[in-house]
Amino acid sequence: MPLEAGSRLGPYEILAPLGAGGMGEVYRARDASLKREVAIKVLPAYWSRDPDCLRRFGLEAQAAAALNHPNIVSIFHVGEHDGAPFIVTELLHGETLRDRLQRRPMRLREALETGVNIARGLAAAHDFGIVHRDLKPENVFVTKQGRVKILDFGLAKLTQSQASSSDGPTATFRQETTPGQVMGTVGYMSPEQVRGEAADARSDIFALGVMLYEMLTGRRAFQKPTSVETMSAILNDDPPALSQITPGAPPGPQRIVNRCLAKNPEQRFQHASDLAFALESLSDTSSASLAAAQSAGPDERRKLVAASVAILAIIAALAYWFTRPPGVPVVEAVTQLTDDRVAKWVYSSLQTDGSRIYFNEGTVGNLKMAEVSVTGGDTAIIPSTLDNAEIAGVAPEGSPLMVMRGSAAISLKSLWLVPLPTGEPRRLGGIEAHDARFTPDGRILFSKIGSLHIASKDGIDPRKLLDAGGFVGEPSMSRDGKHIVFTRYNSGFGSPELYQAGADGTGPHLLIKGSSLGWVCCAQWTPDGRYIVFQRRGPSGQEIWAMPMAGLLPSARQPMKLTTGPLSYSAPVVNRDGNRIFVIGIKKRGEVVRYDAVSKQFVPLLSGFSAFDPTFSRDGKWVAYAAYPENTLWRSRSDGSDRLQLTYDPSDAFYPFISPDGKRVAYGDQRGAIYVIGREGGPSQKLADDCFAPSWSPDGNFLVCGNYTEIDHPRAQLLDLRTGQSSVVPGSQDLTGAQWVGENTLVASDTTLASLKLYDFKTQRWSTLVEGTKPGSVINWSHSPDYQYLYYTTGGVDPKVMRVHFPDLKNETIASLKDLRLAPGPDENTQISVAPDNSPVFTHDIGTQEIYALSVKWP
Repeated sequence: MPLEAGSRLGPYEILAPLGAGGMGEVYRARDASLKREVAIKVLPAYWSRDPDCLRRFGLEAQAAAALNHPNIVSIFHVGEHDGAPFIVTELLHGETLRDRLQRRPMRLREALETGVNIARGLAAAHDFGIVHRDLKPENVFVTKQGRVKILDFGLAKLTQSQASSSDGPTATFRQETTPGQVMGTVGYMSPEQVRGEAADARSDIFALGVMLYEMLTGRRAFQKPTSVETMSAILNDDPPALSQITPGAPPGPQRIVNRCLAKNPEQRFQHASDLAFALESLSDTSSASLAAAQSAGPDERRKLVAASVAILAIIAALAYWFTRPPGVPVVEAVTQLTDDRVAKWVYSSLQTDGSRIYFNEGTVGNLKMAEVSVTGGDTAIIPSTLDNAEIAGVAPEGSPLMVMRGSAAISLKSLWLVPLPTGEPRRLGGIEAHDARFTPDGRILFSKIGSLHIASKDGIDPRKLLDAGGFVGEPSMSRDGKHIVFTRYNSGFGSPELYQAGADGTGPHLLIKGSSLGWVCCAQWTPDGRYIVFQRRGPSGQEIWAMPMAGLLPSARQPMKLTTGPLSYSAPVVNRDGNRIFVIGIKKRGEVVRYDAVSKQFVPLLSGFSAFDPTFSRDGKWVAYAAYPENTLWRSRSDGSDRLQLTYDPSDAFYPFISPDGKRVAYGDQRGAIYVIGREGGPSQKLADDCFAPSWSPDGNFLVCGNYTEIDHPRAQLLDLRTGQSSVVPGSQDLTGAQWVGENTLVASDTTLASLKLYDFKTQRWSTLVEGTKPGSVINWSHSPDYQYLYYTTGGVDPKVMRVHFPDLKNETIASLKDLRLAPGPDENTQISVAPDNSPVFTHDIGTQEIYALSVKWP
């Protein structure tokens, strides 16, 4: 029921209705405590009875409240009254952009200034990782003072199934990106939204281009008799030129509108800040010319007009030069090179000497070095006395290989040289590194935590090039030896960013911010130095992207996507001719299996689910798991019935752990934050940053997780859920993977994964539980739901699943894993879980991982 004037919502007195807005009804109200008038959006009664709508409404508030920008409406408060949630915002006086456009087209300067303000608001939201997805004149407000405010940012990724506007229906939004699902408002949707593909920041830029066209001409860019015809026009047609509708329109705005309305997202402005800059340049020039003309005499005015025309022509030419879409590289063919159906190790990049491709096969603790011809064929294993060696590079002359030896954990690894085709490996100086590559002249470029170093060909005389902070990985030097690109991971390996520096370490600067494009890494130079290629973790898997590096302005270096499903592609390396990119093509699918002690076989569990890392409640009734490979969080009963999706953002449910009572699930995200969510869904509660892999105490009062604030010195962090207090477990520095295994005991491993340690809270001492023979001996571990057993897996050529019984600490072998292909998770590691009947559980990899060649036509 609508609220009446004089009614109250807490400290807010309702003054008058203002109409519908987004998902709710909007009212003018007075804040009695702060003595100001505000706007209140209240969810209607028929929606407040819907738990899903309540959840979406809360997410709208969270998204909008996170944005603080003069061109985005401000959120003051979120509350609930008699079961109805409401959002309190600033009260705006004026009209929507739709109301303004219904009177007449805007003057050029007004349109440009309005576009600048909208672009600035979008830029702020995009930098925060929020995309509007439904930008249109109804969602832009112009105050009486001329200020521009973007409304309803909370509708990003939310359902608006009952909303409508003069533009036709608003298509359904969902929190996850589902292929084939149409999102947006007809007439303002981008081509990718029409096709049901993922919408990103460039989709908002397309919508702003449609609005700019409408502001300048008074006509819709895409408007046909039916919605289907309108969507067809968006996909296939270009709107009439501005000059056809508005004679005398200067060419500068036309260039900018064309750039915004490009069908290919890679050819649009890639950042709203660049669009704002281009519009602002035209606006400033128009304003200055107009002011000068108004103050001059008739003769001077004619001269100024002529000069203004010339200036505008120059500005238009410059705008075209600096904003024209760069040439787009095109993948013309994809060729499969291997078909051995063996797991490929995608944690490190591929390497090539021009005739062969070198890579790792196998899983954690059991890596083998392999090779295949660049034209495809049989895979050959490279014989070596080094076990579990990661390939890091191949020398410019084609031999030797450089490999790294160490555990799969975050620890320094020794560097070795392996002659090709055969020969005895030798240690490369005394270098220990986290990652390493050859330079074009054969020197060694390597990283240690947050620093980058270089050494001679023999690994001697190493010197530091730069300190970058965080964690440095995947360094690559251009063939001319002048530039380096590398990945900089922030604390906890969250928000990776691509950086460039001079070959001597000078002038490091940001190339791609992780929050603007998503998870990016592993950049490699093309031989001519004109591009870098890199991989990005997208909503449907890994993608290969390229970015031009030879532009005059940094803003012209816009990333461009090269690959689009159905496979994920990772570990790119460009061949020495530059016309092909070798990648690992991945189709992830996992079958959950358990080891049956009676039949001594692995049998299906949770049949029909492609899941990873299942976790069971103590009573055995509930299971939570990450969908594989989407990494959305789900829960069901242990027999697979009563399934419910708990999270919707892709790649955002790592290491789930269900509470002992089965009522809550703790999990982490790819940025290293820890959350708890109820078994029946609802909002997630954030508990900590820079922490991974949460584990519940048996009484449900504590969580322990791995803190990686100091990446080279992880430690166990204890979270008291009753008080919200956090503390470090004494003596846990340089230990990883902490888990509860009893009321007063934890287990963790040293960073080399050579052994398992046991911590007793009563004595506050660590002791050795399992002693490995070498780094990488212990791979993964998990306790049984009743906390009676600790199961763990070993590495090597004959990996096994073992278990330790508490309290007698008896250690026994359960089964061999030699013939079970384990699925790699989001961090390329495997997992182990334990079912309620104390049988070990794994995700069997039934997908594919093969080497492919992408034939690329460069502009």
